[in-house]
Amino acid sequence: MLRPRKKPCETGAASVEFAVVLPLVVVALLLLVQVALLVSQQLAVTHAAREGSRAAAVWNDDAKARNAALLAGHLESSQTDVIVEPSSRHVGDAVTVTVRYRPIIVVPYVGRFLSSSLELHASVTTRTERETS
Repeated sequence: MLRPRKKPCETGAASVEFAVVLPLVVVALLLLVQVALLVSQQLAVTHAAREGSRAAAVWNDDAKARNAALLAGHLESSQTDVIVEPSSRHVGDAVTVTVRYRPIIVVPYVGRFLSSSLELHASVTTRTERETS
């Protein structure tokens, strides 16, 4: 049994629709990948703040806290600010470590959809465990 032939005007419709939709789908997938990278970086910033706060509580040394935060989060020091407050504290006092990180947008074509002033940050507060040595 013979099938009826398609009209000539319908033969390329699927190809044209695919060509129109494909760029939108690709940009949506790239945006999804960039958001996943940002979530991963936010987790690293939170981990860095936690480790920096722990080092500040245990050692009561701001420099060790900053180094611990940068090492734990694998963060670039040029893009990261680590703030330890207060600078002078006694046993039992609260110490807060805040990590601010400016991520680089690495996925092409996505930068125009995200803010250029994007900053990830996390703060953790713990109690100081020892006096300054």
